[in-house]
Amino acid sequence: MSDSESDRARGSTKGRRRGHWLKLVLALVLVVFAVPASCVARAVFFPPTFDVPSIRARKEYQDPALLARGWELPAAQSVRPKLSYQSNGSKCGPSSLANVFRSLGEDVDEQGILKDSGKCWSGICFGGLTLDELAELARKRGTRKVMLLRDLDYEAFLAELRRSNDPKRRYVVNFQRGLLFAKGTGHHSPIGGYLEPEDLVFVLDVNEDFRPWLVEPRRLFDAMNSVDSSSGKKRGLLLIE
Repeated sequence: MSDSESDRARGSTKGRRRGHWLKLVLALVLVVFAVPASCVARAVFFPPTFDVPSIRARKEYQDPALLARGWELPAAQSVRPKLSYQSNGSKCGPSSLANVFRSLGEDVDEQGILKDSGKCWSGICFGGLTLDELAELARKRGTRKVMLLRDLDYEAFLAELRRSNDPKRRYVVNFQRGLLFAKGTGHHSPIGGYLEPEDLVFVLDVNEDFRPWLVEPRRLFDAMNSVDSSSGKKRGLLLIE
């Protein structure tokens, strides 16, 4: 075999090896993205269902007069001018924090909340963020006192709802949407306040398909008092002040 033929043979062997490694790398990348993507697809197209009546059927759910009263509550009033909805189905947590911090005078959006956190780097928060992860993002800003309230009983939950009308306080609630709407997964949204005479909670849903709505405290409590399978812990409230 001539030198030129030998060089071509070696080059061909190296090319095959590079091709083999490229295929392996591509296969790994596909696995890394395919598994979480399939989870997202299942959550979007095949959400879990629950044997409960949907709150959409309740007359107070998005009653115009009650919504108008809800928007007059201190927290809701401060969120409303710059209220924005989540950019995709996985970013309810960062969107909720961005709305809360903006209502407290900070200029921040979803990307600002996630900056340098290492989370949702692909633009999608695969599996969503747990309440603990959301608390970590809120504390990372270092501008506000952040408390994670978990394992509350119903009376303690009601006490926090009454405090939600304090202009200095903001709450984000983590709940199982399916326990309110008969189907759905975990979700985060700010609480706009509590209409105590009507015994209704004003939830500023950051999902644009839902938009803000009103619900009885007991239903919201039951949805919040569920276990997040991602963390194995109860859901709860995030208090920022």
